Amino acid sequence: MTFPAPAKTLPSPAPGPAADEGLARRLRALACTAPLHDLDVRKANLAGEYGIYAMAEVALAAIDLVTLNMDFDTGADHEQIVARLLPRVAAQAPARPAAEHERVARWVLENLINVGSVDRGFRAIYGTFGPDGVYVRRDYDFKLIEEVPYGGAVYLRTTDEAVNVLVGALDTDVTSAQIAAEVKLEVLISRGRLADAQLAAEQARYRTVQYAETLRRTLDATRRNVRAVDWLQAVPDMIAEALEHVADRYRHENAILTNIRRARDEAEEPENKRRAAELVDIVKDCIRRHTQLQSRLLDAGPLFRAEQDRQAFAAPAPRTGIDLYGQLVAPILPLPVEQARRVTDAFFAAGTGLRTPVSVRVADLVEILLTPPVEREHLGAEMPEPDLIATPDDSRFSEEQLAAATQLLDLPHDAPRRLSGLLAEARRSDPDLPYLVALLAVHAASPAVGTAYRQGEERLLFAVDDGTQLDDPEFGGADLIVGTALLDAAGMAADRAEAS
Repeated sequence: MTFPAPAKTLPSPAPGPAADEGLARRLRALACTAPLHDLDVRKANLAGEYGIYAMAEVALAAIDLVTLNMDFDTGADHEQIVARLLPRVAAQAPARPAAEHERVARWVLENLINVGSVDRGFRAIYGTFGPDGVYVRRDYDFKLIEEVPYGGAVYLRTTDEAVNVLVGALDTDVTSAQIAAEVKLEVLISRGRLADAQLAAEQARYRTVQYAETLRRTLDATRRNVRAVDWLQAVPDMIAEALEHVADRYRHENAILTNIRRARDEAEEPENKRRAAELVDIVKDCIRRHTQLQSRLLDAGPLFRAEQDRQAFAAPAPRTGIDLYGQLVAPILPLPVEQARRVTDAFFAAGTGLRTPVSVRVADLVEILLTPPVEREHLGAEMPEPDLIATPDDSRFSEEQLAAATQLLDLPHDAPRRLSGLLAEARRSDPDLPYLVALLAVHAASPAVGTAYRQGEERLLFAVDDGTQLDDPEFGGADLIVGTALLDAAGMAADRAEAS
């Protein structure tokens, strides 16, 4: 006697919320790199041979340049970034022309900005498991490089996602990452590993930029709406923590700078001296950025109080306008015409507003009557003499070539010819004449019969494709049948008589 086996309990798709969140973080990190890989996929669509260029490498260099050249308020200049990208692009294909290098640099930068989209952002879809264990798809919207206005100009700024692409992490705590990077930097310098120390110093600088971006977004949100930012507890705690962090990092970076200079002076190999000198510049830049961040942190409190006063006593915002598409067009499009007319008639009757009747005021009438007439010249004001410039004749074909092509295509109405024969005959008389004959023949493939009929033309050139391939050393395509059709002259005369 057999019994059915007990049903197996399916294992949970994720060990717990923390593990699922870790998976979601890695999926978002992978999504941030997708636009860079997409560049190498889409470079085949460019008109030309661009397979030699490593577009993802150029994109990483562009993100690096924008990150290091943007300031707290302003960003990086677009043309300056293109100019600094050119040497890296030219190194990949030195034999190619400089115009192609510039086109590649601009194409990569515009794709990182995502110029072709509406919101200039990227979107990725990933899945997570909810509290009830149901698989849920989520949208992840992000940007890598964005254009921000400042002082009447537009600058480039990298986002947190772009910085995370550089340093290889996502949503990392800025403070802990900064401390860890600088401890790692100090250990590497003490052990003489200057190559690894330079990479650690660059990562520490990226984290400094990201910390400044967090403060800048908070201040921008305060300028827009002071109620949208928690200035009661969250922002003051963040400012106090940031000031303490900056003071610690400033002392730490000065100690690191002293060690680097000593390593630079004591190094005997030229490569170690060069790396130590580059480390000095990077750490100096970190100190400069921390000093600038400290000044912004000290100005944050007065800025909040000034914005609070300005927004508290500002005039109330005007009422928002009507969304014609969302509130009127979209709801009535599925309706029948009879029902939609009632809605549109009511809307336009109320939306046109009142009409003020025209009336003459006594004050205006008296002013018009008592104003003396303005003396005018008998023949009017003198017209300026126009400065005419002769338009250069830049046409490719001469009048003689047009006459020769027209004569060649003046065929009897009962004897059409192949385009290949016409091209061969034209080539015997003039090497450029076949191009004009081919142009006229292709134009005749869709003749304007109605226009010719109305203008009283008696003959019309036409071309028909019967599927035969064109056998010609210079042209390809279909070997058209070219001929002349006779139009109804009597019908045209009758139509003109009726019109008159």
